[in-house]
Amino acid sequence: MCGIVGYIGPKEKKEILLEGLQELEYRGYDSAGIAVIEGDKLSEYKAIGKLDNLREKTKKYESEGFGISIGHTRWATHGKPTELNAHPHLGAYSYVVHNGIIENYQELKNELQNEGVKFLSQTDTETIVHLFEKYYNSSNEAFSAFEKTIKRLEGAYATLLITKAAPDTIFFAKNGSPMLIGFDKEEIYFASSDTPVIGKAKEVYYLEDGEYGYVQDGKVHLFDKDGSTSFTTQALSADKILAQKDGYRFFMEKEIYEQSRVMSETMMGRVLDEAIAFDELDENFFEGISSIKICACGTSYHSALASAYLFERIAKVRCDVEIASEFRYKEPLLTKDTLFITISQSGETADTLEALKMAKRAGLKSLSICNVDNSSIVRESDTAILTRAGIEKGVASTKAFATQTMVLWMLALYAGQEKSTISKETLKNEITAMLQTPKALIVTDTLHTKLNRLSKRYLHGHGFFFIGRDIFYPLALEGALKLKEISYRHAEGYPAGEMKHGPIALADSELFTIALMPKTMHYDKIKSNVEELSARDATICAISPIPFDLADDFIQTTYDAHPMLEFFEMMVVTQLLALEISVRLGNDVDMPRNLAKSVTVE
Repeated sequence: MCGIVGYIGPKEKKEILLEGLQELEYRGYDSAGIAVIEGDKLSEYKAIGKLDNLREKTKKYESEGFGISIGHTRWATHGKPTELNAHPHLGAYSYVVHNGIIENYQELKNELQNEGVKFLSQTDTETIVHLFEKYYNSSNEAFSAFEKTIKRLEGAYATLLITKAAPDTIFFAKNGSPMLIGFDKEEIYFASSDTPVIGKAKEVYYLEDGEYGYVQDGKVHLFDKDGSTSFTTQALSADKILAQKDGYRFFMEKEIYEQSRVMSETMMGRVLDEAIAFDELDENFFEGISSIKICACGTSYHSALASAYLFERIAKVRCDVEIASEFRYKEPLLTKDTLFITISQSGETADTLEALKMAKRAGLKSLSICNVDNSSIVRESDTAILTRAGIEKGVASTKAFATQTMVLWMLALYAGQEKSTISKETLKNEITAMLQTPKALIVTDTLHTKLNRLSKRYLHGHGFFFIGRDIFYPLALEGALKLKEISYRHAEGYPAGEMKHGPIALADSELFTIALMPKTMHYDKIKSNVEELSARDATICAISPIPFDLADDFIQTTYDAHPMLEFFEMMVVTQLLALEISVRLGNDVDMPRNLAKSVTVE
């Protein structure tokens, strides 16, 4: 996701910032900016799109002598990717950059607006700089104002603030989002990860949650909830690729772990206390819509299949799901009362794009759900909802699937809300479950260690069946796809009730069955289906909150209050199982053979 860099010292600051931001490109971004204060001179440059655009804007600018500076690459989460929404954000005399989510930003923004503060952007970040200046204006104490500001923030953040009120100081704070401080003699660097400071700093300190402070005269003043505190630096790794992975073995592994955080960003500003809100959709978006047709490929198709249950169950709107490569050639019947939804991680999937063009020619209203703003599918659609997953480098999709499914769940609730087909009580219960989703996506050491141990038992055999019912059937399809993509083992996803209609003929001790057995949905039915397989000597790996005596391996889940919480927790289990099996087989997890991240040809 977003990237932060900072520098305080005598060197030319523009190049340090731009080089640092370039090293953070792997995190994904749609806009970038830098700000420098040298004495009483404030300089700020922002650009949407690639860093080359920012380089072009700053080509005539050069900093001279001692100064303080910050830079940022932004992946739009709240507010469109525009120059106004790009960081750094300016108050009257201060700049701020920020990663994460200020959960109480709306409350803070309302407070500041009532006091006459004018906001330029749609972001949560801008509240930080205005809050700081409010406190500084009443005290003339910069650090005290920053400290008061940080204490008002709720949520996850890594932030740097510079101000004309203290032109020799960088203020910093970290809670939930990564940030480090790099050291080289009396020069101090800040960054979201190691890569921007490799080759510049000799040692680093990785800030802990709740730590904040300021840098002045080449010295770091660090504080936590108990006051002033000390810290110990460590040598900096020189491996940039390893640094990009944040210590994980593979990008895919890192992205599985990121799902809890990015899910919060997917929901930010959209999941309110008692309603779902989409700034992207007009007030009467669903007016005249009596059915939905979704087109997608691969993993995106599986998220679409899961959502079809939700649209019909919650919003009471008929929902049909099509594989885009088939839809293009079936001469489909398209009526103008149908909302046409396309889903794509990259926004460049060739078959999905062509299906969208067909729907547009037929006069259908179109909506895309995508992870990349300004991609071909987003540009072609009438409107788009971004999943905010951040860049996904692993070819086998993980967090893109999770965030697509969340957006579709939110959209089903939104449709029910707008069409009055869902009660306020049901909507509130769904929102309560939704807000618990990030917790269900957390990977614990206990879970990962168990799956690592189990994986050695699943390296042979003649195949895998992933089985589930209802929304867990599309999850079974996705679990099977993840395994076959990176392990090269044969795997199929099936509706559990279909096993006796043919596939059970394959059952023997060398057939591995991964059974998704949620407590909240058809548990007794799928239990019966798994018992049938067990009776044919199939090897059973049960994933459930309820212990299952016939399971050869049992992975106990925690969240059982709502089907979607079980869905997301079981999703993580299937992703990690595929990962660990693939690692044991010695495969390149991030770049599986024969596959590409973005399928831009038919």
